[in-house]
Amino acid sequence: MPDMKRRAFISLIGGAAAAWPIAAQAQQARTPVLGFLGSAAEADYKTTTTALRRGLNEAGYVEKKNLLIDYRWADFQYERLPALAAELVKRPVDAIFATGSVVSALAAKSATATIPIVFANGSDPVQYGLVASLNRPGGNVTGISFINSQLGPKRIQLLRLLNPKAAVIAVLVNPKNPNAADAKTFEAAGRTLGVEIVIVNASTEPEIKEAFNRAVGQHADALLIHIDALFNDGAGQSQSSPWLGSTDYPR
Repeated sequence: MPDMKRRAFISLIGGAAAAWPIAAQAQQARTPVLGFLGSAAEADYKTTTTALRRGLNEAGYVEKKNLLIDYRWADFQYERLPALAAELVKRPVDAIFATGSVVSALAAKSATATIPIVFANGSDPVQYGLVASLNRPGGNVTGISFINSQLGPKRIQLLRLLNPKAAVIAVLVNPKNPNAADAKTFEAAGRTLGVEIVIVNASTEPEIKEAFNRAVGQHADALLIHIDALFNDGAGQSQSSPWLGSTDYPR
């Protein structure tokens, strides 16, 4: 996590943590519990969990000393997230950190309207109903958005600049992620540039290779990978792409 993003995240988590001593006093020094809800696999988020613990340490909270962290991982099976979020609420936890695509934050929000939720993902939180607005989030949800989803059309333009002769661009999308609806913006950008946009779907690790094969079958000249934990983390990185080693595919 880049330093600037990490500092912003730490301030958010630290702000949520600041309320814990008050709650702890009211409950006779009960150790606060932070719920961690991730849509990916634990092995793919070691950098994030390390940064989280470091930030909490800077705020005076040390895991297993004066803070407990209850982890829940969906292992890229997004349909499990609502049940995992419900487990954290039932425990109960004092705050929830939801990361790994917008789906985890949406699951957390659906599970509770009272427990503070801090999210970190690349989707527009207003577009997906996480917050009322960026300057006044309202409710019990706040966090960091990298707004990566809004960069999709710009990435289509960049691909065309890298390969001016590209006539077909494939876009890899996870249909189980709400941001799959962004496909419309890719198609609109393609029409503007005179490029055919081919959407290829994958919601599991084996399907990623199948999606690459479909892109090849559609004679795609380049591939754009949309934001999703499955593609951005270890599962997606372990797949070999037919574009690797080709000047048509931006690495």
